[in-house]
Amino acid sequence: MIVNDGSSDDTGAIADAAAAKYDWIRVLHRPAGTQRRVGPGVIEAFYAGLDSVPDWRTYDFICKTDGDLAFQPRYFEILLGRFRDNPRLGSASGKVFTPNETGVFEEERIGPGFSFGCAKLYRRTCFEEIGGFVRQVMWDGIDCHRSRMLGWEVVSFDDPELAIQHFRRMGSSFQSIYHGRRRWGRGQYFMGTHPLYMLGIFGYRMFEKPYFLGGLNILIGYVHAALTGAPRYDDPEFRKFLRNWQLEELKHRILGRTTQKVPQASGANSGKSVE
Repeated sequence: MIVNDGSSDDTGAIADAAAAKYDWIRVLHRPAGTQRRVGPGVIEAFYAGLDSVPDWRTYDFICKTDGDLAFQPRYFEILLGRFRDNPRLGSASGKVFTPNETGVFEEERIGPGFSFGCAKLYRRTCFEEIGGFVRQVMWDGIDCHRSRMLGWEVVSFDDPELAIQHFRRMGSSFQSIYHGRRRWGRGQYFMGTHPLYMLGIFGYRMFEKPYFLGGLNILIGYVHAALTGAPRYDDPEFRKFLRNWQLEELKHRILGRTTQKVPQASGANSGKSVE
């Protein structure tokens, strides 16, 4: 199911041509000029597509992907095998790589206990148990933590055959990278992130481009949301679970180890760059 979210370029025509060629492709066109809203807009487009498949609850798996990705030839075959081998695997993806200024694809830094928002493959039973996706910024963090909270495993596998090329850097924006990072910080506040963990995010992200300012803008977005009384994800039990997990993770990282134990495939990529 391809959702053309009101694109003003040739996206709709390209999708229709693909659907005419392959009978397993369907296209849904949303109204032209649909307002671009990173976060809730993405999920609204996803649900528009999902709702147009009346029997989706009979499927074993649901996958949400962005339109600006390139997968390895056996990506879904291998990933579905990981689900077959682990019945508690609820959501998974490969690692994501984005191009730097010289065109070399570098790994987006994210912990192994998270599936990437641009390419989430879900066991349908897990997707239903967590209540699907929240229609707000940070939906792709809330879903991972809710899955964990309910006893499911979430993984981004470090395997060269599961490497994903993404042509837009995580946390960027159609306005500017700084706008995108401030939105990231607002999303962390909405989700319920602990202030100490937020400082850890600031310290971690200040060492990637744009150096210091990227991490600073995430922190600014978080602090501004707190000071202005922005709304939060209305689930106290979830926020308690999230903060306990974050504080435990901080403790283990300070001690030089991680709480996220994820088995790696043999011959796994070191994950620093991919051509």
